[in-house]
Amino acid sequence: MAGEAPNWEGLLKWSLAHSDGTLPNRNFSDEDRKWFMEAVQAQTIDVVKRMKEITLVMQTPEQVLEAQGVTSADLEGMLDELQEHVESIDMANDLHSIGGFPPLLNYLKNSHANIRAKAAEVVTTIVQNNPKSQQLVMEANGLEYLYSLFTSDPDVNVRTKALGAISSLIRDNKPGVTAFRLANGYAGLRDALSSESVRFQKKALNLISYLLRENSSDCNIISDLGFPRIMVHLASSEDLEVREAALRGLLELAREKTGGAKVTLAEEDGKLKQLLEDRIKGISLMSPEDLGAAREERQLVDSLWSACFNEPSSLHEKGLLVLPGEDAPPPDVVSKHFEPALRAFTPNPAYIKPDTEKKETPPLLLGAGPPPESRDDSNGRLQ
Repeated sequence: MAGEAPNWEGLLKWSLAHSDGTLPNRNFSDEDRKWFMEAVQAQTIDVVKRMKEITLVMQTPEQVLEAQGVTSADLEGMLDELQEHVESIDMANDLHSIGGFPPLLNYLKNSHANIRAKAAEVVTTIVQNNPKSQQLVMEANGLEYLYSLFTSDPDVNVRTKALGAISSLIRDNKPGVTAFRLANGYAGLRDALSSESVRFQKKALNLISYLLRENSSDCNIISDLGFPRIMVHLASSEDLEVREAALRGLLELAREKTGGAKVTLAEEDGKLKQLLEDRIKGISLMSPEDLGAAREERQLVDSLWSACFNEPSSLHEKGLLVLPGEDAPPPDVVSKHFEPALRAFTPNPAYIKPDTEKKETPPLLLGAGPPPESRDDSNGRLQ
């Protein structure tokens, strides 16, 4: 079957015909068994071996690859493939075991912006919900590499990807959060909010909200840095997700009852009230379809109004907070007693990853494999 694509349609029909109970069981013939095994093995690869090959390519100097005709598009495709492999937490950790982290992190300094961006995406996948890889990337100075890209790269897409990787690296990672704060991370986030890139703004706002939920004392820091004024401005963005993210951040500030955060937000009281009134007016003019899409924004506007002015917003009397057909949240009478136990039996959605679309053509194999003398033929491992 070498050189030919497996006949998957035929394999599917054959499998269904022999497993749906419509025909009596029969023994495999040698020919059937051979055909079946060839069809399966044709699509089976040794992932660790393949990651070793990719690591060797990443270790090859850029000028050598260019001399061999390898383009940045080729390398980007290779990193796409690596990202698919490390979606498995075990494979992500194995990449470190075979020495793949240092050359991957070095790709964050590649001369091509698309390679730097893709390398940051791969790092994001590796550390997401993976405490072991978070620690290993931190030990390899990964946060320093990413922070440099986030704050200084000339390409805003690279900066956005680097911020996404930082968010995944420090989430549920207290040493990571501490290191980010010590690196003056909030100043970098303030600069991101001033960017014209909507995607960059959204990622920065989402990370700000997370950090404030984890440590409410940081409200004082971001208030001193002038975040409330910027977030009030972004809460009137034309982009729904930016508006929601800005409102979430403002709500975290409004709920902080101690320190300077409340006072600083009060300094924006007039602008904030005008903003919320404008948002209520805008919501009132929305079509039914847009109202449905803005459900979270409606709730955030009402919650922020209540937190700042100690009264419900006019969305209540207008009947716009909960629309017909939208169920109001039921009274919470048991979660404070049973929430930990219930959660223990519930899958964490953060660990459920969407299916990724598979490429129809086999991935490009870049670079020559290791020389025969450097491979232990008994187990296929590099020496």
